[in-house]
Amino acid sequence: MNAPDSLATPGATASGPSRLALLALSVAAFAIGTTEFVIMGLLPEVASDLHVSIPSAGLLVSGYALGVAAGAPLLAALTARMERRNALLLLLGLFILGNALCAVAPNYGVLMVARVVAAFCHGSFFGIGAVVASHVVPRGQAARAIALMFTGLTLANVLGVPFGTFLGQWAGWRSTFAAVTGLGIVAAIAVWRLVPALPDLPSPHMKRELGVLRQPQVLLALLMTVLGFGGVFTVFTYIAPILQQVSHVSVGATGWVLILFGVGTTIGNMLGGRLADWRLMPSLAGVLVVLALIMFAFAWTMHSTVAAIVTVFVWGIAAFATVPPLQMRVVQQASEGPHLASTLNIAAFNLGNAIGAFIGGSMIDMNLGLSSVSIAGAVVALLGLLATLISAALERRRGANVATCAAGA
Repeated sequence: MNAPDSLATPGATASGPSRLALLALSVAAFAIGTTEFVIMGLLPEVASDLHVSIPSAGLLVSGYALGVAAGAPLLAALTARMERRNALLLLLGLFILGNALCAVAPNYGVLMVARVVAAFCHGSFFGIGAVVASHVVPRGQAARAIALMFTGLTLANVLGVPFGTFLGQWAGWRSTFAAVTGLGIVAAIAVWRLVPALPDLPSPHMKRELGVLRQPQVLLALLMTVLGFGGVFTVFTYIAPILQQVSHVSVGATGWVLILFGVGTTIGNMLGGRLADWRLMPSLAGVLVVLALIMFAFAWTMHSTVAAIVTVFVWGIAAFATVPPLQMRVVQQASEGPHLASTLNIAAFNLGNAIGAFIGGSMIDMNLGLSSVSIAGAVVALLGLLATLISAALERRRGANVATCAAGA
C-alpha cells in the first residue's frame, strides 16, 4: 500500500534523521502509553486508597478516554497553524502538567480532573505524530512507520505498565504518576532534539480537513476503530482483578503477567504494520476474528492460572495487531485531509476504551461475574468486524461501478 502523497516524501529514506525522529516519537508514545494504561494495574490500590469501588476506579479509564475524545478535535484546531514539532512540544507540556497533578491528587475528584487534563494532549499528539512518521519514510512504508511510532506505546505495556504497577504497589500509586511526569520531561527533550522542524509539511486546512468527515468510508473507518479496539478495553480495564480474583495470580505476580501481555502487544504491533502494508482490509478482518475468539476463550481459560497467562500473551498479540491497520485505514480514506482524520482516529481508539471500560464495569455491577466481561469484549470486537466487512463491501461495490463506467465509456 502506498502512503498518500500528502504523507510521504518520494526521496525519503528510513535512515539518519528519519530514524531519530521515529525514535523521539516512540519515546513520547512510551510516556503517553504508560500513563494511559498503568491505571489498569493499579485499580485495586487506587480504589482502596480513595475509598471507591473497583467499577468507580475503572471510570478513571473512561475519564481519560473521554478526555482524549474531547481534546483531540479541540487541540487539532488550536495547533493547526503551528509548525508540527512545536505543536508536539506544546502537547507534551500539557501531558506533563496533567501527570504532575495526578501525582499530588488528594482525592478521587481531583484525580479524575488531572487524568482528563493529561488526556487532552493524547489524540492530537498521536494524530500529528502519525502524519510526521508517514512523511519521513518512502512510499509503501507508511504503515510500518506508524507501527514504529506505536512501538513506544506497546513498549509501555512491556515496561512502563508493569514496572509502574510494581512501583505503585511498593511506594504508593502517586509515585507512579510522579515517575510518569519525569518520563514526559524526557520525551519532550527527545522531541525537541531529534524531531527536525518540518516547514515543508503544510499546515492542515481545517475546512478541507473537516470536509473528509462527510465521506462514508472515513466515518466507517472511525467506527471500525471504536468497536474493533473497544472490545480490548472491555476486558483489559479489569485485568488486575480478573488475574487476582479469578486466575489466582498473586498481587506481586500481576506485573509479570502484564509484562507478558506487553511482549505480545509489541509483537502484534509490528505484525499489524506488515499485514497492513500487505493487504489492509483482509488482514484487519482476520485479526478481528482471532481477537474475538481469544476473548471468548478467555472467559473459560481465566479460571486456570497457566491457561490464563498463556491466553493473555496471545491476546496481546491479537489486540495490538489491529492498531496499525485501523490507523492506516483512516489515513488511506482521508488522504485529502489526513491530519484531523488521523487525530480523530486516536480519539476513536479512546472512545472505544471508554465504552469498553463502561461495558465491563456494567457487567460487574450487574453481578454477572468477571467471566462475562470477556464475553462482552468479544461481542464488541465482532461488531467491529461487522463494520469492517460493510466498509470492504462498499469499497468493492464502488470499484465495480467505476469499472463498469470505464467499460461503458
